[in-house]
Amino acid sequence: MRLAHLLADDADSLTMSRFKAQDLHVMSKPDLTPVTDADQAVEESIRRTLSRARTRDAVTGEEQGTSGHSQRRWIVDPIDGTKNFVRGVPVWATLIALAVEDEVVLGVVSAPALQRRWWAVKDGGAWTGKLIKPTRCEVSDVRRIEDASLSYASLGGWEDAGLGEDFLALMRRCWRTRAYGDFWSYMLLAEGAVDLAIEPELEVYDMAALDIIVREAGGRFTSLDGAEGPWGGNALASNGHLHDAALAFVGSSRGDGDDPDWPDHGPGSVSDLRSRRNPSPETTDPE
Repeated sequence: MRLAHLLADDADSLTMSRFKAQDLHVMSKPDLTPVTDADQAVEESIRRTLSRARTRDAVTGEEQGTSGHSQRRWIVDPIDGTKNFVRGVPVWATLIALAVEDEVVLGVVSAPALQRRWWAVKDGGAWTGKLIKPTRCEVSDVRRIEDASLSYASLGGWEDAGLGEDFLALMRRCWRTRAYGDFWSYMLLAEGAVDLAIEPELEVYDMAALDIIVREAGGRFTSLDGAEGPWGGNALASNGHLHDAALAFVGSSRGDGDDPDWPDHGPGSVSDLRSRRNPSPETTDPE
């Protein structure tokens, strides 16, 4: 854990020195997402330190891909929230995780512009604040979707994934929805301020550090098909109580009828919500 914090400290120094810099160099990657000289410098710095301190470990990073072959793999997103970084919005962070045999065992999320840091280690709990006197993170105890606060990144991604209507149905069912976005959604969930966080398309470097922090805070982190961990290409994180209910709306397993509290048909189901929005001619009152 000490090494991970040192890596985060170095990353903070680099990112803050370039945040709002007049000469910040911004480029477009092949997928048309932005990358800055700060992203590249942070990942290079982390790789350089790991090459000296953990010579046998593999590294997966957003900017340079995977290097090395080992059961121990560091997973790095140098700046999660690059678009915010470019526009001067302070909601961005460096994400650092360590996976051993495809289980994430350590994670650090450092957001220096917010003066915040969160971290977790397997079976050691999730924490935030100052290293000398940290505060433990604990998810909420909300148990009904109607009472839940949901955070997401954008509606466009759900529409592109063909799940726009399903996601809107979930949003309408929740008490409150806000697009905090990126790492921030999941850290708020770990602190108990948000009850659900969800995104339809992510890479492992977007999720690995978030996964263990959410889990060690008492929550659950899966893909939309319910597979545990950050390996499925998308994410649903919850306080645990609401997980299956949320999957009933947007998960690939929705409508299987296994959970009697969340039927595929009838009052309160996704199908019921859809029918009320788009009534068939047979059920429409001619008056």
